[in-house]
Amino acid sequence: MLLLAQISDLHLDGTERASTRARRVVDHLRALPRPVDALLVTGDIADHGAPTEYEEAAALLDLPFPVLTCPGNHDERAAYRKVLLGESGGNDGGGDHADSNTTGTGPINRLHTVGDTAILMCDATIPGQDEGLLDPETVSWLGRTLDEVRQLPTLIAFHQPPVTLHHPLPDQHRLRNHDEFAALLADRPNVVAVLTGHAHTAASTWFAGRPLVVGPAITWTLRMPWEGDSAADRDAPPALAYHVLDDEGQLTTHFRVVA
Repeated sequence: MLLLAQISDLHLDGTERASTRARRVVDHLRALPRPVDALLVTGDIADHGAPTEYEEAAALLDLPFPVLTCPGNHDERAAYRKVLLGESGGNDGGGDHADSNTTGTGPINRLHTVGDTAILMCDATIPGQDEGLLDPETVSWLGRTLDEVRQLPTLIAFHQPPVTLHHPLPDQHRLRNHDEFAALLADRPNVVAVLTGHAHTAASTWFAGRPLVVGPAITWTLRMPWEGDSAADRDAPPALAYHVLDDEGQLTTHFRVVA
């Protein structure tokens, strides 16, 4: 059994509010009687992409288990690479953390293996824009990497959901080339599920015949149209998801708020 935690949308901006909410969730994870096998962070780690925001994130995410990250639309690739990943602009030489790009400005795509499960943390961002796109380099990397891990149960994670969530805010910024992504999954039954963030609401649905889970946000929760007029519920507590991948290859997700 593989146990993963997922957090998303920390939006660290130097304020005490953002820091306190993120710290509460990290302290919750540290205190678990059974540590998770890895923590997935699905984007918008920083709010402005400033180096100081990534310095805070690096300190917060210095945990006694693997922390796997991907960028969101608020993240800035060069600062993310340099501060959060400790890279000077290139990759780290391959291996289990093989990166698809060798420049500080290109997409940040990484393969990790946790237990016998492959986890692909992908960059679905367009610098300077809110909507998502798996660009040609990322699509090519996904295809090659999925072929390499064809014998392993595989999870794919990125920031912007490829589906409609029935709220105008995330729906106008969803993944552009969702059809191209669906085609990549068509003949790869080892892909167990897709995990995303960005929408600031915990949600689950299906995409290309697989479970798709949208992780809740740490910074604030999206109020759906039928819940009231204000989109951002800043009083809702931060939340996270736990994903359990069992020996039969079935994914079960549990959501928790951290008071």
